[in-house]
Amino acid sequence: MEHSFGPYLEIARIQSEMNKLFDVLLVMRDEEGTEEFVNAWIPSVDVCRTSEGLVLRAELPGVPSKTLKLSALGGALIIMGERPRRQPAGQVKFHCMERVTGKFRRVVPLGVPINTRDARAILRHGVLEVFFPKVTNRRGEEVMIPVQSAEEIQ
Repeated sequence: MEHSFGPYLEIARIQSEMNKLFDVLLVMRDEEGTEEFVNAWIPSVDVCRTSEGLVLRAELPGVPSKTLKLSALGGALIIMGERPRRQPAGQVKFHCMERVTGKFRRVVPLGVPINTRDARAILRHGVLEVFFPKVTNRRGEEVMIPVQSAEEIQ
């Protein structure tokens, strides 16, 4: 029997687009505590599961690794950083300017338990790859719970 994930993949795509939309509306506080609107642009991400764990890849061309901040919170990965504006030398008049620069913040729900302590991240050729090792899932396994009588406790 052949399985088709067509409708589920479309729902996942729509959810991802909605997450991007709500991320744009967020306000971030910088180190000094002042609020500023972020997300002039939102990096695209792919999340996949392998036999070893969970892998997230984000497209971050032109973003220096020193501006990146990653954190895991509540089953989601938060990626923050800044793509600096590169000003050409001399007198330049732009005819078209489509490459967006500035600060960004992207919250990516991972949907599965993750091992944040052993996570690894590397930025290579404009692609951030974050690896979370597999977490042993105890759901569905039988766990014995000892029972004590009230007399034993007193």
